[in-house]
Amino acid sequence: MDFVLEACVDSVESAENAARGGATRLELCANLVIGGTSPDEDLFRMVRERVDIPVRVLLRPRFGDFLYTSDEFELLRRQVKRFAALGADGVVIGVLNADGTVDEARMAELISLAGGRGITLHRAFDLCRDPFEALDCARRLGVDTILTSGQRASCAEGAGLLRELVQKSGDRPQILIGAGVNAEVIRALQPATGARAFHLSGKRTENSRMAYRRAGVPMGLPGISEYEVWRCGETAVRAARQALEALCGA
Repeated sequence: MDFVLEACVDSVESAENAARGGATRLELCANLVIGGTSPDEDLFRMVRERVDIPVRVLLRPRFGDFLYTSDEFELLRRQVKRFAALGADGVVIGVLNADGTVDEARMAELISLAGGRGITLHRAFDLCRDPFEALDCARRLGVDTILTSGQRASCAEGAGLLRELVQKSGDRPQILIGAGVNAEVIRALQPATGARAFHLSGKRTENSRMAYRRAGVPMGLPGISEYEVWRCGETAVRAARQALEALCGA
């Protein structure tokens, strides 16, 4: 198989749906609704018990930017060591300097702690001031994958830069296209960019099973209903898999 279809999931149910739909790899996180944060160990263990495809773990101590305090970085260090020891196939990380460059020293430390596991530089890359400088840094560090939308809100908007990144990166690091990916987008972007790796959430909104519902009491970010649950949809993943197979070969 000469392609990667990675599904981003934050629950056991979503992981199972993604695997049944034909994802070749999972990115496991918590709190996908805010872009993803580090999951806990028990979620990782349960996903490992239920699916048999590789699992990379997103490690992000909080919502927001990627300029971390010393305490936040220490938490990242501990999480990388812990999930590597638990058997994660890779970690998904990103640390920036205030000037918009990759924090090479801190990234190198985290990569060393991962002990040879796969390394994805996540969409912190999309907030870097110079994508090609960041690409060169990732290559020096030994990063094997860069998750990117082409520094735009969606990968469709970032198609031009994505094409350049694929051309300049060669096989290493692999450019993993994310942000707005579905079967239709794959059919448009794969020939346009030459990319062979795509990342999607396959989001499906499920209605809460709660019968009693109290209105006007939000538990988190305004505008996010407590009576909707986001899941990865098996059908969306299967359609994306079929699109990739048609373009890249089964």
